[in-house]
Amino acid sequence: MEMKTIYLLIPMAPLLGAVVAGLFGKAIGRAGAHVVTILGVAVAFALSVIVFQDVQAGNTFNGTVYTWLQSGGLTLEVGFLIDKLTVMMMLVVTFVSLMVHIYTIGYMAEDPGYQRFFSYISLFTFSMLMLVMSNNFVQLFFGWEAVGLVSYLLIGFWYTRPTAIFANLKAFLVNRVGDFGFLLGIGLIAAYAGSLDYAEVFAKREELAALTETVTGWPLITAICICLFIGAMGKSAQVPLHVWLPDSMEGPTPISALIHAATMVTAGIFMVTRMSPLFELSDTALSFVLIIGAITALFMGFLGIIQNDIKRVVAYSTLSQLGYMTVALGVSAYSVAVFHLMTHAFFKALLFLAAGSVIMGCHHNQDIRYMGGLRKYMPITWITSLLGSLALIGFPFLSGFFSKDSIIEAVHASNIPGAGFAYFAVLAGVFVTAFYSFRMYFLVFHGKERFDQVPHDEHHDAHHDDHHSGSPHESPWVVTLPLVLLAIPSVVIGFLTIQPMLFGDWFGAAVFIDSVKHPAMSEFAKTFHGPVAMALHGITTLPFFLAMSGVALSWFFYLKRPDIPAAIQKALQPLHTLLENKYYFDKFNDVVFAGGARLLGKGLWKGGDQMLIDGVMVNGSARLVGWISTLVRFIQTGHIYQYAFAMIIGVFALMTFWFNRF
Repeated sequence: MEMKTIYLLIPMAPLLGAVVAGLFGKAIGRAGAHVVTILGVAVAFALSVIVFQDVQAGNTFNGTVYTWLQSGGLTLEVGFLIDKLTVMMMLVVTFVSLMVHIYTIGYMAEDPGYQRFFSYISLFTFSMLMLVMSNNFVQLFFGWEAVGLVSYLLIGFWYTRPTAIFANLKAFLVNRVGDFGFLLGIGLIAAYAGSLDYAEVFAKREELAALTETVTGWPLITAICICLFIGAMGKSAQVPLHVWLPDSMEGPTPISALIHAATMVTAGIFMVTRMSPLFELSDTALSFVLIIGAITALFMGFLGIIQNDIKRVVAYSTLSQLGYMTVALGVSAYSVAVFHLMTHAFFKALLFLAAGSVIMGCHHNQDIRYMGGLRKYMPITWITSLLGSLALIGFPFLSGFFSKDSIIEAVHASNIPGAGFAYFAVLAGVFVTAFYSFRMYFLVFHGKERFDQVPHDEHHDAHHDDHHSGSPHESPWVVTLPLVLLAIPSVVIGFLTIQPMLFGDWFGAAVFIDSVKHPAMSEFAKTFHGPVAMALHGITTLPFFLAMSGVALSWFFYLKRPDIPAAIQKALQPLHTLLENKYYFDKFNDVVFAGGARLLGKGLWKGGDQMLIDGVMVNGSARLVGWISTLVRFIQTGHIYQYAFAMIIGVFALMTFWFNRF
């Protein structure tokens, strides 16, 4: 089969599965829906492996598949760029998606929207593949908006819940803010570069760097990069556009694993990495990226400490880890950011799916305060959760260790303004991550059994109103198999790939770094002596001690002395209130933006609709006609002599006007 055909089949196979399951779901039934969508994603994964092997052999592709339209000198095309960065993303997206599809068979077994759900997640896979395979900004923006649309549909999947509808509307609106900036960036590129093709734009990068933006007077390249990054802030949930992601946990758990851990939220990280030739020209933009990432990494981690919903703990962990990736981008360690993106995709998808398995085993209870002792009831979920948690906190030899420590080392070696604060944030974040991760782990799997104390009004993660009773139970094999298959790369992928991805020529020309201006990666490379040496050395470093301190403190607080955290909460009530209200971001948005919109809407209604349109244009025109009619009525008397007199006056006036002209 010709390679170009294979490239086309990879996104088309999930799209075909989505169309069949969506349009013919009733005809093919539940089994037909999951078979056709799983087959589509499995084909995409298998073909991605073939493409990966082809790229490893030295073959790349950058070409047009379809020309949509031409306007002046601007051409809008569908095209593919297949290089090592692309195939890595293709493998991650298709593999995690395949695991989620299999898992969904068990998780959504009782849901009436079964076929619709499979159609949505398969459509999402198509959208994400179109995004990562694009070779131009038009297709990138298509994939960008398509994943946003499908995310909206999936977050509000249980559309009878007001909370789900509120959450998907919130996600949609917040992402529109980021996408506005993204579109501005693309517009600036089209206006000044005269092309939307990556290769052509990158070829003109030096010309763009010499220009200034006419309205603001900013250096053009800085304006372009910051606008593009604002788009990434929305998709990759960076402060202050992060507020949608925790609420998106209203969607079913498989969505959390697929969209909000492994793929959609990493689209911004991928995009900035792809745009590295542009970002390398602006230290201002890189510093902006670095500070935003550092704030997100640290302060979103604090919020994970007080969460009691098992999915929200993992959600805030995702926010924090996205901050780590963004920090790596800010210090020009693009390969490290994508490396952490890859390792994080596996262990965070594992943690989300394990959380879903716990929810199923506990009869749809999500509150970790009413779990405990599940280790003996759910052994597979327990061991895979432990491996995922250890990978998350960066335990030596596990995948998260190699990527997380690489970020810390790269930040330490950086000279970008803001690197000092970022280094403190990522170090402090290590302790915070370990503390809240193992707080959840200990409360769920160890200690006293509390699952018989669930209040009857607890929130449930399913379209169920029933409250089952009885002991927890292990999930069926369609749920536990993906956990095991995700646990394997969570343990080994970092060890196997750190050398080629960070210090070999893995990404080649796909990632550009000006090593003279930004020496972080070259400095880090001097201290790297292989994955074994790095892991052994990691045992003696500060991040390891911080992580182990977080684990030990959470064990002491939540298994030995649960009275201490209760006392701390009482003593630091104002701080707890601040965290409980998520730093009042939602309140601020509600008062300033939503309140401002309401005031504007009320003003437009009162002033525009009622006064101008109804009062002046509609009712005013009617009153004007009535007034003119009142005046005209005095002329229409019905007396002939009055009409004759008016005619004589008219003739006299006309003759006067006529003679005056001569």
